[in-house]
Amino acid sequence: MKISEVMTRNVTLARPDQSIRETARIMADADIGLMPVGKDDHLHGMISDRDIALRAVARGLGPDCPVSEVMTTDVKYCFEDDDATDVARNMGEQQIRRIPVVNRDKRLVGIVSLCDLTNAEFDGIVGETLGSIARPGGRHNQQAEGSFS
Repeated sequence: MKISEVMTRNVTLARPDQSIRETARIMADADIGLMPVGKDDHLHGMISDRDIALRAVARGLGPDCPVSEVMTTDVKYCFEDDDATDVARNMGEQQIRRIPVVNRDKRLVGIVSLCDLTNAEFDGIVGETLGSIARPGGRHNQQAEGSFS
């Protein structure tokens, strides 16, 4: 099964110049914790509610701070024609819960989450993926470039 068969297609995209206030409002209205950031369907980064809390609020940045200052720029993604089982395993290895999906021109076409994979009912792969994601450790960097006190 291809990841395009299980991904969510209608993805809300934040702009790099958009304020974190506007982005947070959109996230709250849509009940989502993560948004791709880009222009013209080209992925530039990802912004999460955690990014807003740790990279903006904790550093004293105001609500008009642009998304580009606090977004994650090292984005892992998959291609729409990738095998869903391979993507699920990779998500476990990378310890990520959601991953953007792009076409071969690297234009954003969707996003896939653990929930999407669960709904597809893979043979045990979701449990393995969740177990890998939930394991302690891993390379997590919640700080934007530089550090704060």
